[in-house]
Amino acid sequence: MSTFELKTHQIGKTYTQPHFFILNKGLNSGKPLSCPCPNCFVVITKNESEKNMLFQISAILQISGFYKVSLKGSVVPFISIKDCCNTLKKGCLAINNGGEKSKKHLKAIALIIKKENELKSTLKKINQLKIAYMQSTIKT
Repeated sequence: MSTFELKTHQIGKTYTQPHFFILNKGLNSGKPLSCPCPNCFVVITKNESEKNMLFQISAILQISGFYKVSLKGSVVPFISIKDCCNTLKKGCLAINNGGEKSKKHLKAIALIIKKENELKSTLKKINQLKIAYMQSTIKT
């Protein structure tokens, strides 16, 4: 089982160990992030492979709606650090108990996320091209 440390991120603080962030406020609570934002937790791990595995597990939990069960608040929903930690631990336990089949699923999900990011980048470039083309057609 992987070991990790979950803390509330303090703006401006840097971390030397492998880490990623989890959004803790709003309807996207539980979403793993590479870069920090004001309302997030930081997950600190011992090595890069553990970080990647936990990042993928957190993405699975967020997309599948497992974090939504723990949301509190009516105006701005949020997840507590305890609930986030417990949900992430349960996800890790489920993956570890699944054996090789679960690890294959994690690899497949990692490839899907990578392809999704590539497509988002392509769409962004196409949008920039469209804007540049439109601006060049109307010269003032």
